[in-house]
Amino acid sequence: MSLESLSLALVHRQNGVARLDHLGVIKITGDDNAKFLQGQLTQDFALLGLQEARLAAFCNAKGRMQASFIGFKFPSGDHTDILLICSKDLLAATMKRLAMFVMRAKAVLTDASAEFAVYGLLGKQDATSALTPWSKKEAGSASIVELYPAPGLARQLWVGPATAPPPQGDAIDLNTWLLSEVQSGVATLSTPIFEALVPQMLNYESVGGVNFKKGCYPGQEVVARSQFRGTLKRRAYILTCKQSMAAGALIYSSLDQEQECGLVVQAATDANGLWWAIASMQVQAAVEGQLTLAAPAGAALTLHPLPYALLEDI
Repeated sequence: MSLESLSLALVHRQNGVARLDHLGVIKITGDDNAKFLQGQLTQDFALLGLQEARLAAFCNAKGRMQASFIGFKFPSGDHTDILLICSKDLLAATMKRLAMFVMRAKAVLTDASAEFAVYGLLGKQDATSALTPWSKKEAGSASIVELYPAPGLARQLWVGPATAPPPQGDAIDLNTWLLSEVQSGVATLSTPIFEALVPQMLNYESVGGVNFKKGCYPGQEVVARSQFRGTLKRRAYILTCKQSMAAGALIYSSLDQEQECGLVVQAATDANGLWWAIASMQVQAAVEGQLTLAAPAGAALTLHPLPYALLEDI
């Protein structure tokens, strides 16, 4: 099954809305909120405008990702907060780590998950429009962030006060949304992948998740060195399998059956029971080898093309 055929299977769900309770919200208030994040994350928050969002990673000193975010400014009365949307299972630990770096900055971090509702909006891409990923617009009291599409299907993130009316549209189940997320090729970090990958191993430099011109942040030297000194040896890919897949599952290649060549980052199943996944793998193994799940003799994996160009190909 190609990415295009999956798109056709989802077209009838135009204007579908899924509540995303697996995502949490970190709110950063204070005059230095943007300045503080500028020194911690892989993207530029100092120049963040009101009509844009940022995909960003929070890394350890070795450049390994501890969390990923979609961040944007959220007007609140006479001041502007910054919201970071992340996997809820990483939120508490991530807040604790970020808080260690606040020091004298005028920035306060709170878990605002109960204050906000998060929805995914899925629909067919209008051929006459050219929506830009990570652009943002306001809709009443809510913010809507344009995400990377699944092939032929626009995807948006709706974030608004928990008391606000939810976005209009037919309800879709969470798995349908997660399937579109896998199909978009842009991964969200969760606990099984904690500190397993540098951003380029998830193609973050190619989908707006890394700014190489900004100042320092934890792991910045490793991330920059991975980009500019030698060829990247691991990338994110889209795979399918007839057997169930989950984040953290190992992948093997016929090129080397002694050790794994990658791991599943996130997965979802389609209406036909076929499992789709974003996986981070060694480039050579992905291009030249026969791939299997969990063991050298495991279930066969099928590689599919990415729906976006890699930075080195642009």
